[in-house]
Amino acid sequence: MQIIRDLAVLPAALDALRGNGERIALVPTMGALHAGHMALMTEAKRLADKVVTTIFVNPLQFGANEDLDRYPRREAEDAAMLEAGGCDLVWMPSAEQLYPPGFATTISVAGISELWDGAARPGHFDGVATVVAKLLIAVMPHVALFGEKDYQQLAVIRQLVADLGLGIEVVGVPIVRDADGLALSSRNAYLTPEERRRAVAMPQSLIAARDAIQSGEAVDAVLARARATLEAAGFSAIDYVALCDAATLEPLVTLDRPARLAAAAKMGTTRLIDNLAV
Repeated sequence: MQIIRDLAVLPAALDALRGNGERIALVPTMGALHAGHMALMTEAKRLADKVVTTIFVNPLQFGANEDLDRYPRREAEDAAMLEAGGCDLVWMPSAEQLYPPGFATTISVAGISELWDGAARPGHFDGVATVVAKLLIAVMPHVALFGEKDYQQLAVIRQLVADLGLGIEVVGVPIVRDADGLALSSRNAYLTPEERRRAVAMPQSLIAARDAIQSGEAVDAVLARARATLEAAGFSAIDYVALCDAATLEPLVTLDRPARLAAAAKMGTTRLIDNLAV
């Protein structure tokens, strides 16, 4: 497995991977890898001949009071996991390489980025869209893989790729969960043991809400009950508990099309998100 930090040598390394017309997959990450990331790797190896992974903690997608400085960074452990998983090339750019002095361009995906996490974290999806566009353009893979835990991010990236005509297949990979149902996340490491125990109320509340909505209960009442369940478990700063159109992410008051149940709230100081297909 090759590890590249210098953007100047990336094109030649990519040309070597494509030497015999191999299909290239890209798995963008912010590091602190876990089994969810490795599921992306597994799917990438199924869909392509060679796998490129990026590790970059992107400052543009963190707000002023968010966790950029304490976001877990474990480059050596991450590299070992990727090599064991069959990754062919890891690109670890610096912020200075991606955003050199004078960098002045931001990509904004209107509409689909403005609800839910977009409303709760102003500027977040502009940062996501900008860095993902730069990574995709630098690598130009045949396929790029993203986890469905960040479902709105996946939708924003699909819109970005379509609008820019990049011709890259964007694949969403299902959420990987711990045995008790909590969605795997690098930020789970912030949770105390007691917070971790109580955090399972998030997936449990979404499962109960899904079942209730599918049985015909009124959506508004079900969502209110799910929010109350989160509050009772100790979640605070609940940004949303919502039923939304699976494609547009517009809120739904009745289940009349493919939908997604989604929630975002803080357990202690840790903001968690989750979603389920309905």
